[in-house]
Parts: sequence; C-alpha cells; structure tokens
Amino acid sequence: MILETERLILRELVQSDFTSLCKILQDEQTMKYYEGTFSNSEVQEWLDRQILRYQKWGFGLWAVILKETNEFIGQCGLTIQPWKGESVLEIGDLFN
Repeated sequence: MILETERLILRELVQSDFTSLCKILQDEQTMKYYEGTFSNSEVQEWLDRQILRYQKWGFGLWAVILKETNEFIGQCGLTIQPWKGESVLEIGDLFN
C-alpha cells in the first residue's frame, strides 16, 4: 500500500489488475482525450510499464481502490513524460 485515506487505498498496480485496467483503458468515454481505446496487448504493455517504473524510479501510477466495495476505480500518481526534448515529472490520473 502507498497511501490510505478514509475512503481510498492507493497501491502499486499488479498483474491481477489487468481486467480492471481493461475496463478503464478500453472505455471510449474515459479514453476520449487519449488517442483512443487500448487493445488487450496495449493494456498489458501499459501495466508492464507501470511495474517497471516502480523498479526504476520508485514511483508510478497507482491503483485507486474504493474501500467500501474494494472496487478498482482508477489510477493516479507520478510519472515521467517527454516534453520539449526533456523528461518532466507529471501528476496523472485516469478514472472510469
């Protein structure tokens, strides 16, 4: 676990989150401002990238779990993104 509030648990993503991530990354409305929805293989690549980021940087996007129902409701956290030829820290979130 990374963080716990009264209502939420934030933790590292794990392989067993694949199906929950698919529900988010394959939802047209949720992905409206991305380049489109993800295929199953793209979701797996996304998940693999997050897990590698924990190892490389010690942080990444975390699963957000609603305590009341134990439901995976999204992801949020820190990530490194390319911008104008540099790598910059970004706060990101994606909720369904």
